[in-house]
Amino acid sequence: MITDVDGVLVGHWSDTEARTGCTVVLLPEGTTASVEVRGGAPATRELDLLAPDRLVDRIDAVLLTGGSAFGLAAADGVMGWCEQRGRGFPTPASPVPIVPTLALFDLAVGSASVRPGPAQGRAACAAATGGSVDHGAVGAGCGATVGGWLSPAAPRAGGLGGATVRAGALVVAALVAVNAHGSIDLDGSGLDGIEDVVPQLAPAPLGNTTIGVIVTNAVLDKVGCLVVAQGGHDGLARSLVPAHSRVDGDALVAAATGGVTAPVDHVRLLAVAAVERAVRSLA
Repeated sequence: MITDVDGVLVGHWSDTEARTGCTVVLLPEGTTASVEVRGGAPATRELDLLAPDRLVDRIDAVLLTGGSAFGLAAADGVMGWCEQRGRGFPTPASPVPIVPTLALFDLAVGSASVRPGPAQGRAACAAATGGSVDHGAVGAGCGATVGGWLSPAAPRAGGLGGATVRAGALVVAALVAVNAHGSIDLDGSGLDGIEDVVPQLAPAPLGNTTIGVIVTNAVLDKVGCLVVAQGGHDGLARSLVPAHSRVDGDALVAAATGGVTAPVDHVRLLAVAAVERAVRSLA
């Protein structure tokens, strides 16, 4: 689980009746990060500053949320929680918390009128712990579904999945909210017979996106984090069929807390495995 990386805390706010929620990953001070966004329908906040050529090179938390673009408001609560604790990028006025936020579309299940907001983001922070992380239909995974490409009327449950890969002292962990238009490919056979399946593709619904966080204890700059985030998308491509469709807004943030020196390509390879296993843990 993602809290296998020292100093990482995770908290959820869940509404299982309305089938929505949010999940916050609180990070140690000095954590570097970057992001890779693929697919055609992202809903995000504060991701542009994670590009390697942008000034800010540290983040305080990552928020995964349901509620589509409405749910991005939950980041206000996370920012307020961090501000009260003196966390944030230093400015002449006061620290400004940096909270990249990724949203998935769960409005078509449960209640579309209920979505995470500032109070819910703050509640997720208050619940954060460095211990065991609940997975499945919790937090940002409450309303997640998969497999709509084959059966839009009866998609199966997705959810929040996690996995950790270790190589000596190096730790790479992933937490992924799987709300994919595609299906989870458990054993790599998902493309078998695809010639017969593709012509039968159902019309694409507006109800998807897979989002997640990769955290490592490696020492990486923003360029290295970008390489790791790109590798994480390889993990999605290995475990979802199809991945990165035009109705998905797939996005992965990669964050490095530092402490362990490792080649970036090694970290990237472990990130591929961590994301792949996190998704397949929900199958």
